[in-house]
Order: sequence, then structure tokens, then C-alpha cells
Amino acid sequence: MTTDSAPAARPPSALEQERRAYRRGREQRSVLVAIASTLAFAGIVWVTVLSTPGWAKVQETFFDPATALAALPKVWDGFLINLQVLAWSVVTVAIVALLIAAARTLRGPVFLPVRVLAAAYTDLFRGLPFIIVLYLIGFGVPTILNVRVDVVVLGVTAVTLTYSAYVAEVIRAGIDAVHPSQRLAARALGLGYTQTLGRVVLPQALRKVTPPLMNDFISMQKDVGLISILGAIDAIAAARSATALSYNFTPYVVAGLLFVLLAIPTIRLTDWYTARLREREQSGAIL
Repeated sequence: MTTDSAPAARPPSALEQERRAYRRGREQRSVLVAIASTLAFAGIVWVTVLSTPGWAKVQETFFDPATALAALPKVWDGFLINLQVLAWSVVTVAIVALLIAAARTLRGPVFLPVRVLAAAYTDLFRGLPFIIVLYLIGFGVPTILNVRVDVVVLGVTAVTLTYSAYVAEVIRAGIDAVHPSQRLAARALGLGYTQTLGRVVLPQALRKVTPPLMNDFISMQKDVGLISILGAIDAIAAARSATALSYNFTPYVVAGLLFVLLAIPTIRLTDWYTARLREREQSGAIL
């Protein structure tokens, strides 16, 4: 039994070989330029910052390893309170923001008061500084109720009131970006308003606005550190206490690094998802 041998691969033409050699040369030059620019930048930093007389004082005041290790346990315990507030706030903000966004997209004159109230809510809490909301909720609510309220509950309430307004507007923009034909097709199939919103409109809207929603989440991660003004012994308060004892600002740097480490995975995930959406749009895929 005989079999036909596979045809031998044709060698690339001279023009193709020249193109490949040109691409390799450009890649090698790019690598060399990147290395040279990195070394030049490092040299500039060394000359203008690290080798100056004041850098030793800066390092002693802000980057002292012994002070950082001593303050880390207390700062970490306080950071767990920030994480607790953040975890609850993610859930409450998602629920309240969805309700507000749905209220703002209700159609028909009978829902005008609901739309006005939802719009007033978003205008109010997007305009109020978050620290003022913290003061009003953290000190005003216990005064009105005349009872002691847990600081975590007060912090979650303040974060929810503020960030629900931002997230609701992002979700509403995503809902409005869905083509009206999607609603009409769903209604033609016999789906009601709630079914159309939940099964057809919201899945498409959330895919469109995921990057800005993740940016709001990153911002919320930072702002939960402000609950220290309510008396919570969180990471910031623990760092302030350690700084008062040591007269060294390294504990604040430790607290800041914890928040940065918390935000980096979300930032990288946001960049990856944004690049993925861009590639799908450029390739003509359906989002």
C-alpha cells in the first residue's frame, strides 16, 4: 500500500525573509531602547532623590522597617474592619443602585413622582462630599435615635447612600445604551416589563458598564478608610495611634500599602476586561 508523501513546504521568498528580518530588528531595537530608558530613569532617580542628603531623613520618617513591623499587627486588625465595611457595602450598594436605576427608567406619566425622587436622590448624594455624609450619618443618626449604633452599620449606611447614587447612574446609562429593539422583541415574545428588564436588558447593560462599575468599586475601597472619623479603630485610626506614640509616619505608609494591595487586583482585572471588550468590538463580535 502506497501513500502520497506530503508536499514539501516552500521556503519563504526573499521579500518575506527581508520582512521578517526587519521585524526582528525592530523588536530588538525596541528592547534595547526600553532597557536604556529604564536605566536612564533609574539613574535620574538615584541622582535627584536617593543620593540627596534629605533622603535619609525621609526614609527614617516614612519608611522605617522597625516601625513598620511594630505597627503592622494593629494596622492589620483595623484593616479587617475596613474589609468588613467594604464587603457589606458591595452588597447593599448593588441592591440599592439597581432599584434606583430601575426607578429612573420607568416609563409612563404615572411613574413621574418615582422618577423625580430617584433623580433627586442621585443629584443629592453625588453632590454631597462623602465626609459630610459620614458626619451626618455617624453622629446625627445616633443622636436622633438616642442609642449607640455599631460603627460598621453607620459606615455601611454612609457608603451605601453615597455610592448607590454613582452606581445607579452608571447602570442607568447602560440600560439606556441597550437598543430599543431588544425591549420590543422581548415584549413581542410575551415577556412583561420585569422579565424584559431582568432577562434581556440588564444582562446587556451590565456587560457594557462593567469597567466603570469596577472603577467605582476601586474608589469605594479607598473611601471606606474614612470611617475612622466615626471612632472606628480601623487601619487609619490604628496608624494614627501608632504614629502618635512613635512620632513616625511609617504606620500611615503601612496602612496605605494595605489599601493599594487591595486595589491592585481589581485595577488589573479592570484593565484586562476593558482590553477584552475592545478586542471583541474591533473584531465585530456581539457584546
